[in-house]
Amino acid sequence: MSDPSPAPASADASSVSIAPSPRLPLAILLLGAALLPLPLRPWPSLVVALFGLFLLVQTFSLRLEFCADTLVVWRGQTELRRFPYAEWQSWRLFAAWLPGLFYFREVNSIHFLPILFDPAQLREQLVQRVGALETPKP
Repeated sequence: MSDPSPAPASADASSVSIAPSPRLPLAILLLGAALLPLPLRPWPSLVVALFGLFLLVQTFSLRLEFCADTLVVWRGQTELRRFPYAEWQSWRLFAAWLPGLFYFREVNSIHFLPILFDPAQLREQLVQRVGALETPKP
């Protein structure tokens, strides 16, 4: 029997899924623990730690797939959104060494995403697919 649900990287040999990287969520969880000595404890620590936990869950539930002409965002086996490269105007990785934010602008919208994926793989695929649109660092 065949599986009726769609799967990422189906039939397109040039598709690449980026590996998750829990560095950002783990850093935020550590920041939450570091805030425990504050006088208002445990509230600042709890808020920051819950945000880190949320990002950690997103790290392992979301997946980016670079196809020949589209960036596809998946949650498990469910496709959330497609971003055709033809509509991109620019992109940039901010503080990818932290990791930081992935910014890209389409014709009708701007997107900022936390880098929850391997930053080196992300940069490699962006340069390969839409390299000419990279916004230079100031």
